[in-house]
Amino acid sequence: MTEFICRLGTPSGEIITRIVEASGAAEAKTRLESEGFRVFAVSSSSEGLSSILSMGGSKKGKVKQADFLLFNQQFSALLRAGIPVLQAIELLKSRSASANLRAVLGDVEEKIKSGVPLSEAFEAQGLFPKIYTASILAGEKSGALDDVLSRFVTYLKRSVGVSRKLRGALAYPAFLLLAATIMVGFLTLYIVPRMSDLFKSLAANKSLPTVTLAVLWFSNTIISNAFWLFPLIAIVVLGLFIWLRSASGKLLLHKFLLKIPVAGQLIRNMATAQLARSLSTLLSGGITVPESWEIASQSMNNLELRRRSQGVSAMIREGRGFTEALEKANWMPELALDMIGIGERSGSLREMLDEVATFYDAEAEVRLEQFTTLLEPLILMFMAAIVITILLAIYLPIIQMISSGPAGSKR
Repeated sequence: MTEFICRLGTPSGEIITRIVEASGAAEAKTRLESEGFRVFAVSSSSEGLSSILSMGGSKKGKVKQADFLLFNQQFSALLRAGIPVLQAIELLKSRSASANLRAVLGDVEEKIKSGVPLSEAFEAQGLFPKIYTASILAGEKSGALDDVLSRFVTYLKRSVGVSRKLRGALAYPAFLLLAATIMVGFLTLYIVPRMSDLFKSLAANKSLPTVTLAVLWFSNTIISNAFWLFPLIAIVVLGLFIWLRSASGKLLLHKFLLKIPVAGQLIRNMATAQLARSLSTLLSGGITVPESWEIASQSMNNLELRRRSQGVSAMIREGRGFTEALEKANWMPELALDMIGIGERSGSLREMLDEVATFYDAEAEVRLEQFTTLLEPLILMFMAAIVITILLAIYLPIIQMISSGPAGSKR
């Protein structure tokens, strides 16, 4: 007997999903029609899961993460209240403040009405992560879509929280770096050139300090070559930006980031927490470990860690233990491997993955604080060194002239 996912219309007009065991799709359809259902679609469960691994092209605008989170919170609440899927989608579509999300939900609604399963309707949009469509499919298979969505909302809240903390922690260092760049540009390109006439008159009687000569040379070089230097810098920056968006450029950058002492460990900790949380969410929906790993590993942002993780699911399918396969990937912290190994041996892998995610979220916060604590004084020291150098270049000749006094002019 084979399991079939059936999209049905009830006599009362509701659209539901039911899993039916039958020897073939025709038999499943005949049986359901005899029970009074209108059958929209019948597909085997294996086909549903394989479709997760491919994403269609998107024709709609991107949905903001905050809008996506709010939609899933409301969707999960409506389903728990017993409202049918189609009615919940219609209600949320009419009340959403996001035009992009309304367009997406409108298309999802039309697909559901034509008999397409909810997971396939969302997957066809090409906008949502694989973990989301896989979670919905798992909920359709198990008949507990509201519970699966509730777990996904918890996962999404934590992911959004980590992203906000990361952006908040890096905002001040980024502001300092921008302020330093503007200040150095203002002093070098505006103040120093206007002091150059004074420096020339001072140099007629006495040689200028070395620091003044160096700053003057740097300022004059930039100004005299600005017509080709700034376009060249813009071309180099644009080329670097385009290259870093390519697969090879991203991979090289991500390899480099992993080698930075504090930042590298921070990236590993954040990837461990995200991966463990994704795996726990997928496993709680009834998806197998190899399939969960294939989906969860694709959600990692660092391409180098994703590359090292490619062979894990193959080793699991060959019969090796999950922890052993993770050790071969050679990037996850040893403590995380020990915790996952204990969960695997005790039969509580999902619960232990939740513990790993919680622990490394906290560890990542500590590492992030260390990183920003180290970065901010470095930027301030860089700003201070540049400003002091330029100020010395300006004031040393004046101080030299004042200290020499009238005697200096008689000589």
